Amino acid sequence: MQLRYNYRAYPDASQRRALARAFGCARVVWNDCLRDRREAHAAGLPYVKSAELSRLRITQAKRTGERAWLAEVSAVVLQQSLRDLDTAYKNFFDAVKGKREGRRAGPPRYKSKKDTRQSIRLNTNAFSLQDDGTVYVAKAGNLKVTWSRRLPAAPTSLTVTKDSSGRYFLSFVVDTEPDILPGLETDAGLDLGLSAFAVLSDGRRIDSPRFLRRAEKKLKRLQRELSRKAKGSKNRAKARIKVARQHAKVADRRRDWHHKASTQIIRDNQAVYVEDLAVSGLGRTRLAKSVHDAGWSAFVGMLEYKAVKHGRTFAKVGRAFPSSQVCSVCGFREGRKPLHVREWTCAECGTMHDRDHNAARNVLCEGRRIVATGRVETPNACGVPVRRAHVPAQRVEAGSPGRVRRPRPKSLDF
Repeated sequence: MQLRYNYRAYPDASQRRALARAFGCARVVWNDCLRDRREAHAAGLPYVKSAELSRLRITQAKRTGERAWLAEVSAVVLQQSLRDLDTAYKNFFDAVKGKREGRRAGPPRYKSKKDTRQSIRLNTNAFSLQDDGTVYVAKAGNLKVTWSRRLPAAPTSLTVTKDSSGRYFLSFVVDTEPDILPGLETDAGLDLGLSAFAVLSDGRRIDSPRFLRRAEKKLKRLQRELSRKAKGSKNRAKARIKVARQHAKVADRRRDWHHKASTQIIRDNQAVYVEDLAVSGLGRTRLAKSVHDAGWSAFVGMLEYKAVKHGRTFAKVGRAFPSSQVCSVCGFREGRKPLHVREWTCAECGTMHDRDHNAARNVLCEGRRIVATGRVETPNACGVPVRRAHVPAQRVEAGSPGRVRRPRPKSLDF
């Protein structure tokens, strides 16, 4: 399986200028090639092949006075930018044809120097790990890196990223074998919510840290200062970086907490089942800020890939499953209940239920049924191995999300 390892980099002034040139050249190649394909499509011409674009927009462009500065960066950066454009088009075409699962990908869009994220991608011909702990990047030099942990194997590719707060990161893709943990007899169903981040089927509750809510006071002050600065001034640029850094701190804290919580759940259970919530739909309701602050999608994604990495079973229960309407003891369905109803008594068997705990137990039972029928590509409940799908490292540097109409979200069962 492929895993991605991120490390903080600290380039000096000359290296930052070299990386800025690389970001700009990769962006220009992307935009030039995208423009050629869009113009060909508008004129009714065939799809422009990558080989033709590489010859016109990279090789020949370097010999012109208008694009001569493309030769100042590594050719690998330019070629990888074209490959990323090909990947973005492939994702879009597969989404149109129905071959791609998950969120629908839209057509590629032009990049801007004002984008909050700038990145370049390199293969093994353009970077190497040095004995002194630095990373050599072609045409940029040896970058100082803070190694928070060792790489399990030699990396196959590297992505250099600059975020909106001015921080630099190196992202290595590594091919590694799964780290199978000893088998356990326990499994768990999770009910995600807002008052409590998650309630497990055994009754344990994981409180929601609410990182964004806790940082709102400082963010409001920084955003007020930003709004009072003149547009285009240096003071406004400084104020924008302060706001971006504060948001980055909130995101880092949330991500770190998600990793720790998901790792603990995977280590404590042989199988984990979670409800498939319509997060994108819930993010458009009056609870949008709290929904995004919880970060359910990122948390569920971590559970999924860590289950594959450590040999655990993971399954999603469909969002149409009435987890909060069914009694987990007798199976009697009473119908929908308002959000303020946190406890209820079953009219059939008289059992007193906590809303979230009952939903988690129902998710556990439904997850077991799904796995037993072989509807997920993981080891089933009897321990019989079923073919597991290949899980590549995520490539967030290519592709564009599409704007499509989605079904209305399920009623909030928190």
